[in-house]
Amino acid sequence: MQVVLSNSDWVWVILATFLIGMGKGGVKGIDMLNVTIMAIVFGSKTSTGIVLPLLLCADIAAVAYYRRFADWVLFWKLAPWMIIGVLLGVFLGKDMDELLFRKIMSGIVLVTIVIVLIMELRKDKEVPNHPAFAIGNGLAAGFTTMIGNLAGAFANLYFLAMRVNKNVFIGTGAWIFLFMNWFKFPFQVFYWKNINGDTLQIDLYLVPILLLGFWAGVKVVDKIKDEHFRKLVIVLTILGSLVMLLKS
Repeated sequence: MQVVLSNSDWVWVILATFLIGMGKGGVKGIDMLNVTIMAIVFGSKTSTGIVLPLLLCADIAAVAYYRRFADWVLFWKLAPWMIIGVLLGVFLGKDMDELLFRKIMSGIVLVTIVIVLIMELRKDKEVPNHPAFAIGNGLAAGFTTMIGNLAGAFANLYFLAMRVNKNVFIGTGAWIFLFMNWFKFPFQVFYWKNINGDTLQIDLYLVPILLLGFWAGVKVVDKIKDEHFRKLVIVLTILGSLVMLLKS
């Protein structure tokens, strides 16, 4: 799979890579913007093979910086169900028609918008403790991370509902995605076969931009108070969802 990019394509890819870095640096909710840009440039399924190695590099940086803030109880509530979701995505998404693929992602986006709005309109301060909430979010996050790198939206919803502070939000998410992205990496290399020498060469060019975005994300988050961080995540999640929906 040889990938050829025009000058304008490179501009968009560089922007998306910077946003990936910012997202891993802590600016949560920005995920759907970079997913949308990459899907426009490369196509929905091909873009997942371009993005995954970048995510892995950024995950390592995120864990190195935020590792001490992880909540391992929340981690283990999500991780097993995310594994099952990834496996479902591996086998259901491999030969999925591109148009159907985009429709499914659009449907996921709509669900995300509705859930975020309901959560905020209810203004419920209680933390959902029913196991079904973690199971549902874990399965959705695992499935969507495999078919379109969209797990961030569901992880954000879960951590927003748990009402954790910004550092626990970012630190726990860093460990979860480091684990899940390495788990799905072999499937994309050997089963989907959308990661190869050509895609990795593109990723190699983009690593400096990725790290610059990560640094910028850390600096931005350091200046945001906890109460404002929650609002930022909600606004960016809705904004990114709408952009993806309009471009699908």
